[in-house]
Amino acid sequence: MPAPSLRARVRAELVEEIKGAARRRLATDGPALTLRAVARDLEMVPSALYRYFDGRDALLTALITDAYDELGAAAEAAEAAVDPSDLRGRWMALCRAVRRWALEHPAEYALLYGTPVPGYTAPPDTTPPASRVVVALIRVTAEAEAADVPVAPALHADLDRLVAQAPGPPADARPADSALLAGLAAWSQLFGLVGFEVFGRLAEMFEDPAAHFDHQMQTMADLAGLP
Repeated sequence: MPAPSLRARVRAELVEEIKGAARRRLATDGPALTLRAVARDLEMVPSALYRYFDGRDALLTALITDAYDELGAAAEAAEAAVDPSDLRGRWMALCRAVRRWALEHPAEYALLYGTPVPGYTAPPDTTPPASRVVVALIRVTAEAEAADVPVAPALHADLDRLVAQAPGPPADARPADSALLAGLAAWSQLFGLVGFEVFGRLAEMFEDPAAHFDHQMQTMADLAGLP
């Protein structure tokens, strides 16, 4: 495969520079991010940014995709560092990595899981990176081979649709519906708890939020049937 041309390398570097400036803007402006503000920080005219992004929504999509991938990669790397047979250890490593990333990147976390940006709708190609953490959680619950909890018939079709849409194991390795629901329950609990901490909801409740977090995630592991 030939090396990228000089022009392509320069373009890629500028795209990363623009995204870096936009991420810094997120910390102060939040979802009110504008191309004009980013251009001003880079000492560029706003029209120059349109050579790299079609508009604010395209830039937001790039930031969202990058953040989901960074979060997913952090969670997957933490899980992979644990002995594969230690399901509970993998679970806790994964959950702690999500919390750590969120606390280190509060602006990016707010972009992903905070108040929706007015007028913006994420395109379908953000779904695979957004699914990485929940896929990892479901993988652990599926490997636990816990008792198959009865699932309401009305949920089967929705679960089939979610499996078809999200990246994950092939159809012949599809997790049981009970494992899927356990992973989804853990996902909502995990991100709800992390969101409460990132947005200051727990600031005056627990002197040791990490210990509280671990307790809640261990409780979720119990509910998911992890040994």
